[in-house]
Amino acid sequence: MKSISRRTMFAGGFGVAALTLAACGDRATPTEAGAFASPPSLTPKAGQNVVTQTLTAAPTTLDLGGKAVSTWAYGESLPGPLIRATAGDLMRITLDNRLPETSTIHWHGIRLHNAADGVPGMTQDAVEPQASFTYEFVVPDPGTYFLHSHVGLQLDRGLYAPLIIDDPDEPGDYDAEWIVTLDDWLDGTGQTPDEVLAALTDAGASDAGGMDHGDMPMGDGGSRGMDHGDMPMGDEPWGDAGDVAYPHFLINGRVPEAPEIFEAKPGQRVRIRLINASADTIFALALGDHDLSVTHSDGFPVDPVTAKALYLGMGERYDVMVTVKDGMFPLVARPVGKTSGGQGLAVMRTGTGEVPAPGVQVPELDGEVVIGSALEPAETARLEDRTVDTELELAFQGSVQPYQWAINGAPYGQNTPLSIREGQRVRIIATNQTMMSHPLHIHGHTFALPSGLRKDTVMMAPMESLALDFDADNPGRWAAHCHNAYHQEAGMMTGIDYAS
Repeated sequence: MKSISRRTMFAGGFGVAALTLAACGDRATPTEAGAFASPPSLTPKAGQNVVTQTLTAAPTTLDLGGKAVSTWAYGESLPGPLIRATAGDLMRITLDNRLPETSTIHWHGIRLHNAADGVPGMTQDAVEPQASFTYEFVVPDPGTYFLHSHVGLQLDRGLYAPLIIDDPDEPGDYDAEWIVTLDDWLDGTGQTPDEVLAALTDAGASDAGGMDHGDMPMGDGGSRGMDHGDMPMGDEPWGDAGDVAYPHFLINGRVPEAPEIFEAKPGQRVRIRLINASADTIFALALGDHDLSVTHSDGFPVDPVTAKALYLGMGERYDVMVTVKDGMFPLVARPVGKTSGGQGLAVMRTGTGEVPAPGVQVPELDGEVVIGSALEPAETARLEDRTVDTELELAFQGSVQPYQWAINGAPYGQNTPLSIREGQRVRIIATNQTMMSHPLHIHGHTFALPSGLRKDTVMMAPMESLALDFDADNPGRWAAHCHNAYHQEAGMMTGIDYAS
């Protein structure tokens, strides 16, 4: 199995030579190890609930449904154990690191205080092997989130888990709830994520086989681009969608040959919490013969939209409501722009019928697929209307050959963090200057798109530009990066810094 896509790509709007990029292993560490004191323990307020749990990160063997893989995980399950709390709770979650290298935990999408954000060299020292670290923070917003390691490519192993924050004021007008976590998988199948990145960054990586990207023109005259082949037209907005050819795509840690089966009764109303925990894959998701009512994006409510299918970029989460029919129905997560590895599959069983085949095709994926950034926010989710105090630029840049990724002209460790002041309404003009799609994730804050839609992770199509507004109400050193783990590790990350 070869895991590298084959293409030549150039940064859009400028020459690759203009980038002051360094090889991945040569990046400077922004903060020296040992620079971070242990954060003070938080004292619960009167009546405040405290959620306590320990996550042990360790090498293990996981069963993906008849396929055993050696990997790293939190315990013996994939995804890791669910952590659930209610908005306003105080979290005390301990990472017990039994890995052969350092690790951390990042609480993706949570607006927490800076010391608990889990970014090594930016908010904490990485947790050494055979050591532990306790994260303490208050969860302010209800919603669907997840947690994952923020060290190297550990996300592309099994080091992630769902994190659900309940709303104490929500009516709960549904009969059942399912958590559906999507993933792309190669660890333990003959290659590790680190070996794949090493091949990508090698000078000859563009000849390493994998997907054939054909003749689609690139941003400034690249000789090869993307061959859509049999990919439906609905996938075209994302251009070149990923670098790695995965042998498996998983739903809740299981291959499609042994799918998870969700039980319900005909006529029930089901809330499905969708999490894309993958490292390199956009998914188009549909439930056969059903409509999805999209109700939340990255934890925040939206004006409900009825959809046949929905895109999920890396790091994005959506909640949908479904009124279920009688029978056996496939829940399909089709990887966008990838021609190997099949698809993700789970099954909804409300009556009799045969379990769908691993390669089952659902017609819902042949029509319009909703792009999450086109949703409209619920009025309760809108930012307060106020004047923008400062406007900054953030540009995604880079190339596949050589495999170098950057923000604002240089990789992480060499680029200049964005500087803002506490109390400002900040506008970031984010521009994707490449012919690949990139999910932009900003830590410690949620931002508003021009429509008012609140998100912390947004898919950016090739050459797309978006204005992102947020309030600088959470001082610290915060990461802003592409949530394609391979792009981030190869330099596509910067900081947003401000003090109280």
